[in-house]
Amino acid sequence: MGKSSKYPSYSSGTISINGSDKASTYKKGNNIISNYNMSADEKRAYDYAQKSFADSLASVNVFDEDTKKNLQSQLEAYTLNGQKLINNIYEPMLDDLKTDVASRFGNFDNSIFMDNLNSIEANRAESINNLAQDVMAKRDELINNELSQRYTYLSFLQDVQNQMNSNILNYISGSQSNSSAGNSYNAQAYAANNSSGSTFGNYANLASGVLSTMGPYGMAASAALQIAKNYV
Repeated sequence: MGKSSKYPSYSSGTISINGSDKASTYKKGNNIISNYNMSADEKRAYDYAQKSFADSLASVNVFDEDTKKNLQSQLEAYTLNGQKLINNIYEPMLDDLKTDVASRFGNFDNSIFMDNLNSIEANRAESINNLAQDVMAKRDELINNELSQRYTYLSFLQDVQNQMNSNILNYISGSQSNSSAGNSYNAQAYAANNSSGSTFGNYANLASGVLSTMGPYGMAASAALQIAKNYV
């Protein structure tokens, strides 16, 4: 007596590296589960990137006191350097003017000195005004650079997470492909195994139909033939 066919069990899939399982796909109850096994270092890097991103995001546009002091220090250094450059240009000009006028006139109480002095002071005042505008522009530049560095860092943290997630999905996809290949093989084997009994089944159905028309004995034989067909 033959035995009835049983549908094959679900075929799981696994991806291994150096003998260590990295990803797996399997059936648990009515659910198909895919899992990626992180190493300790991978988990540490993933958790750090995720936590640092969350911590930094809340304060990305907020400057604490240390940051403000650092920016102010840079701005003051820039201002002092600008003032030094202006003094290095105009103070020698004033000294030369005084020396020239004193040697020629003996005093500074004359129109030549005053005209040249006013011209130098007017140019210096314009330079100081330009410096003030440069300082404001420098302030904006320092702030923008600070923000740019923060956004770049956030982008880096996000890239780390995205890359790791992409790798995880690739490994899981591989385990799912292996599982699908196993299930496809099982389904084909199941179909091939069942097809071996299909010829007998067809003949059994035909013979059963003929026997059922031949009275009580024929009907009994037909029923027995149908029962036998289920066990082949």
